[in-house]
Amino acid sequence: MKKVLVATEKPFAKAAVESMKQIITAAGFEFVTLEKYKTKEELLSAVALVDGIIIRSDIIDRDVMDAAKNLKIVIRAGAGYDNIDLNAATEKGIVAMNTPGQNANAVAELIFGMLIYLIRNKYDASVGSELRNKKIGIHAYGYIGRIVALIAKGFGMKVYAHDPFVDRVLVENDGVQYEANVEDLYKKCQYISVHLPANEKTKKLLNYDLLSKMPEGATLVNTARKEIIDEAGLVKMFETRPDFRYASDITPDNNAEILEKYSQRYYCSSKKMGAQTHEANNNAGLAAANQIVNFFVKGDKSFQVNK
Repeated sequence: MKKVLVATEKPFAKAAVESMKQIITAAGFEFVTLEKYKTKEELLSAVALVDGIIIRSDIIDRDVMDAAKNLKIVIRAGAGYDNIDLNAATEKGIVAMNTPGQNANAVAELIFGMLIYLIRNKYDASVGSELRNKKIGIHAYGYIGRIVALIAKGFGMKVYAHDPFVDRVLVENDGVQYEANVEDLYKKCQYISVHLPANEKTKKLLNYDLLSKMPEGATLVNTARKEIIDEAGLVKMFETRPDFRYASDITPDNNAEILEKYSQRYYCSSKKMGAQTHEANNNAGLAAANQIVNFFVKGDKSFQVNK
């Protein structure tokens, strides 16, 4: 009997776990969970005899794979998958997958919640700004970016996007202005929502030189990865641009410094929370459960992210 582990330091909603269990046990597999664990040793012990693992933001590195002798597949319930060591997985013949798009609406709604919170000065009763007729730039136009565009148009905003991996026609068919040059996106847009993965090409891509091109009232929202931000450049933006604001659901390494000096223009959640809705929990969890069953039953490798 195949054994599937759901390992989540930050658990899924209870209803999502029950639905995942139903899907996996109906396929004849054993379903086990490890929730709210505190140490890596707990995870290493739990993976010893499992054939498949479903995770959220949990780290699946070479050590974990070495401990999981029977492991055939690991699924990240969410879009980003840099918490999985893809090279180690490929070497060991382990399939790694994500569940793209399942959390997209939750993340997109959070973006506007944080954006409004900042431009209304954290609701301190002082004079703030409105979104209507303002320009918003979407840096990376994937599942989340497209929903951000839809919501932004509902606010009456002018929407721009840059993504060299997405067909210009697709962007323009959504009523969004395509910007081939990333610098033009930042020059034109007062608000920027960034959705880049963390890799060698994107790490520290958002530096002072790029951010400083933004017009008056510059506000950056990052619900992607902290590694894409040049944190020294971020601090410099706060220092040199009294109009600059930054919101994120990923805590930067220099969080304490920014909070001490620029707290009124800065918001960061204590934990990554883009997917923290009952709906997103359910969508991503069920997608992961179905993918793991289809992999074992049908050999389906859709959404594989390593080769």
